[in-house]
Amino acid sequence: MYKKLLTLLCILAMPAFMSAVCPPSSPITFQWGRIRPTKPGYPRPKSPVVEPTVYLDGYELTFETPCDGCVLQLVDEDDEVVYTIIIPAGTTTLALPSDLEGTFELQIIDGEWMFYSDIEL
Repeated sequence: MYKKLLTLLCILAMPAFMSAVCPPSSPITFQWGRIRPTKPGYPRPKSPVVEPTVYLDGYELTFETPCDGCVLQLVDEDDEVVYTIIIPAGTTTLALPSDLEGTFELQIIDGEWMFYSDIEL
């Protein structure tokens, strides 16, 4: 009797534990491109570009893939950079300024590659 009750409680509690570990929403879908295209005569890199996996929940970004040393920028609708930061090593979450409201382009710059997407704050 107690084993069945304990099993039932574990099954009912499982979604609560899983939601604490899982990211808060769907990942941000990035577009990407090169900031400095390869010069003629120089070979393109042979390794594929790895898109970062980043989630947005309110004003908090959660990084599933490391973005150590990348530059993060928010660009407003007038193409003005309103926020910029170098992502510190080991960062898994980053709070964006809560005084920003509206639609922004989130840019993550990694060397010569830029990943960008519109977000709503």
